[in-house]
Amino acid sequence: MAPATDQAGRAPLLRTLLVSSRPLSWVNTAYPFAAAYLLTTGRIDPSWILGTLYFLVPYNLAMYGINDVFDYESDLRNPRKGGVEGAVLHRTMHRATLTAVLATNVPFLLLLILLGGTASNLVLTVSLFAVVAYSAPRLRFKERPFLDSATSSTHFVSPALYGLALAGARPTPGLVALCAAFFLWGMASHAFGAVQDIQADREARIGSIATVLGARATVRLAAGAYLLSGALLLLTPAPGPLAALLALPYLANVLPYRSVGDADAARANGGWRRFLWLNFATGFGVTLLLIWYAAIR
Repeated sequence: MAPATDQAGRAPLLRTLLVSSRPLSWVNTAYPFAAAYLLTTGRIDPSWILGTLYFLVPYNLAMYGINDVFDYESDLRNPRKGGVEGAVLHRTMHRATLTAVLATNVPFLLLLILLGGTASNLVLTVSLFAVVAYSAPRLRFKERPFLDSATSSTHFVSPALYGLALAGARPTPGLVALCAAFFLWGMASHAFGAVQDIQADREARIGSIATVLGARATVRLAAGAYLLSGALLLLTPAPGPLAALLALPYLANVLPYRSVGDADAARANGGWRRFLWLNFATGFGVTLLLIWYAAIR
């Protein structure tokens, strides 16, 4: 009977950690690394496998698990928390979550550091700092307007930059434009996502780009960033300019909320839910373009 009791005791923790790691977002960090490394080197090797696995699960558990621990008080007031959009971690789960973050991240990081060089290890350090600084006490970049969106974007762009650095890629104007477009996309996405939380954040006295600018201005800023992101993709080598079309669905997704007021900013959650699924369709389009690029280069 003892093993059954142990198994029953472990299951809730495992389920909680799974929800906390945001499975819907795993691909958003693993894919950029995998694509950047593979297209640069043209091979699948131990570094590719290790990096892809790391950015698939442990990285996301660190990013979101740390956030869920230190955002507990505000998450209790946020009606959209408690599902695919984020776990509400009970206090009894906090220590176990942080322990799980260390246990899953440290072994991968040690191996990646050994496999990498100065440039890739520097990018990895910046990436991990952004993960911790976004939520950890005192730093709390998520409560520093504009820095919050920049840090959030770093969470998703840095795996790609790390893949490029680990693979020894040399910067070109097209590659810089591509990375800049990706970064603007990330900032726009975070800013729009912050709109739905304006009321909850203000009640918890949490600052964000949206609480400072207001719902209407933040949505319009996000729309402009998506548009500029698409424009930058026109500067990339063929078939990269076609990727500019992929910015249009994101633009169409946020524009219906361009006049939303702070009092009803929670309505933007509908757009945020569409955004989560839109990423999968966009990923399919990006994959087709990358296959095309690999075939003609």
